[in-house]
Amino acid sequence: MTDTKRSGFGSKLGMVLATAGSAVGLGNVWRFPYVTGQNGGAAFIIIYVVCILLMAIPVMLCEMMIGRHGQSNAARAYGKVSGSKRWRWVGYLGVFTGTLIVGYYSVVSGWTLQYTLSSLLNDLHGTPEYFKDFFNSFIASPTKIVGWTLLLILITHLVIIRGVEGGIEKAAKVMMPVLFVLLVVLVVCSVMLPGAAKGLEFLFRPDFSKVTGETFLEAMGQAFFSLSIGMGALCTYASYFQRDTHLVRTTVQIAGIDTGVAIMSGLIIFPAAMSVGIQPDSGPSLVFVTLPNVIEQAFASVPAIGYIVSVAFYLLLFIAALTSNISVHEVGTSFVSEEFHMSRRSAARVVSLICVVVGSLCALSLCGYPWLNFFGKALFDLCDWMTANVLLTLGGLFTSILVGWVLPRKLIVEEMTNWGTLRSRYLPIFIICVRYVAPICIVLIFLHQFGVI
Repeated sequence: MTDTKRSGFGSKLGMVLATAGSAVGLGNVWRFPYVTGQNGGAAFIIIYVVCILLMAIPVMLCEMMIGRHGQSNAARAYGKVSGSKRWRWVGYLGVFTGTLIVGYYSVVSGWTLQYTLSSLLNDLHGTPEYFKDFFNSFIASPTKIVGWTLLLILITHLVIIRGVEGGIEKAAKVMMPVLFVLLVVLVVCSVMLPGAAKGLEFLFRPDFSKVTGETFLEAMGQAFFSLSIGMGALCTYASYFQRDTHLVRTTVQIAGIDTGVAIMSGLIIFPAAMSVGIQPDSGPSLVFVTLPNVIEQAFASVPAIGYIVSVAFYLLLFIAALTSNISVHEVGTSFVSEEFHMSRRSAARVVSLICVVVGSLCALSLCGYPWLNFFGKALFDLCDWMTANVLLTLGGLFTSILVGWVLPRKLIVEEMTNWGTLRSRYLPIFIICVRYVAPICIVLIFLHQFGVI
């Protein structure tokens, strides 16, 4: 049977750190720098911040309103807040998307464990060809890639079964400060390298000559996916918020932390890459193929510092990946526990077993097995494409439509003002953004993903 008393976060600091951890992930440390590198540096960051303000924060606030008002798992919360079971399917979509993401995301997260261990063993040094061969041989090994995936899921499971306050919140209170300390240390090491000024100039001097319509769409997409919108995580975490939680302030804090981590990641990668003459726009291979070479060259004269930087960076990646995995796993655990009247531990086992199956198959699909290819894509790539390009986009779109056009204005005012105890000066701006700006932007992203625009 489920607990009679719904659990929740024990402190406001733990709540903010845990929810920020759900947003901060590999998208900040891995994807943001290379997308920025491909789209004009500071020019892209300016556009990105505008997208955060006009699109991401309003939709995040929508999810949090639904979660806190519903005080239940994502599917049930959408039904409660709308007063109609027809809207529960948006919550079901988030639960399905989240569980799928934990499965395939655990594969990439497992790579960070492999690279952290390899850094500790001082194996990440050699020629550029060595780093490419190292990565290719690793993902071609079924034992290694599946093994690290399963270990990552196990670590996530062990945190989840300890509950919201005893597991998720405690883990966030340790991991998030460690993540910030590692970020600061790595930024200092990077900006002190010879020639790092070129990287800083690239990051902070806008080059609007590289800005195109594609740049705006890339910025909107990065803002949307970086903040974990549309997968039920924010809605689920908000269901554990207290009644006096300041939703607007909390949303802005989380968006600020997430954006700050992304920019600090740029401060790590751009100066280091520029210092050895490598452009930081090498795409998805940047972290696992290009960056080890950058660290090798940048700290060639002081290998001991290079060793520390390498270990710290991949530990940073692992922590970022784990905090996101925990939050998305919680979406499924909360759903299974409440909808099927199971204990938290039993629900977590069910979700973890599903993730083990999905994660193992996704990992094996990268090893070249043809029976794991669908529609011309490996299962891993298909899950990545489906969630990022379709499922998350639809979840965010219908969430903004629900809040902007369906929910009574009284409910929105109550949630934004904590039942009249706070001022609602941002309400008119919020309504405009959630009714018009956010849905239009999300539709543009959706059409862009399918090559329509």
